[in-house]
Amino acid sequence: MLFLIISIVIQAGLIVHVIRTGRNQLWIWVLLFLPLAGGVAYVAVEILPELFRSRTARRTARGLRKAMDPGADLRRYENEARVAGNVASRQRYAEELTRHARYDEAIAQYTQALTGLYEHDPNLMLGLAQAQFSKGEARAARTTLDELIRQNPTFRSPDGHLLYARALAAEGNVAKALEEYRALAPSYPGAEASVRFAQLLEAEGEPAEAQKVARELLEQARIAPGHYRRAQREWLEAARKLL
Repeated sequence: MLFLIISIVIQAGLIVHVIRTGRNQLWIWVLLFLPLAGGVAYVAVEILPELFRSRTARRTARGLRKAMDPGADLRRYENEARVAGNVASRQRYAEELTRHARYDEAIAQYTQALTGLYEHDPNLMLGLAQAQFSKGEARAARTTLDELIRQNPTFRSPDGHLLYARALAAEGNVAKALEEYRALAPSYPGAEASVRFAQLLEAEGEPAEAQKVARELLEQARIAPGHYRRAQREWLEAARKLL
């Protein structure tokens, strides 16, 4: 009985804290229907970061906020784009639309932003190509990237280069895609390019070279810092499956 009374008091106190500090009202429902788990989550997300202000706490809080309300950033960026209407706000909104797989809307935002002084902005063009490729329009993405390089010959982006190779492969231009992967893989800041290169080689009936690429990647990862291996765990596992 004492435990029940204490838990109710804590639950009520947290709900009062939500109201007095102007937190998201969804917390009230979470605390009402999930008193224990909701209380722990509320303390972790809303209270501890204010107390400690640590990078880890902020990162944890952001993750929990996204888990509870995955559309929060999208709504915020949509409002900013509607109110401000400038290129930066449209770009943030378009990027978030792409993350939410709303590709047609993302493409429309990028198209609106690519005007005037920003008609050939390389970052906007790269974002547009990413949305086009994610939608399944590999040819359109490759065309956008070709125009990006034509208009911005000094622009360099490992992710853009990777996207270009993937678009070529999706179009069926495998020989050119392999050429791009061969140039990109050694300098790409991560394991994805090498793994995709090896996977394409295997798919094209070149298992020996695919295994060579995967083996070299895993050997480099073995002597790399631990944080690299943790960050690239998914791609390193994919490389091991090629051996």
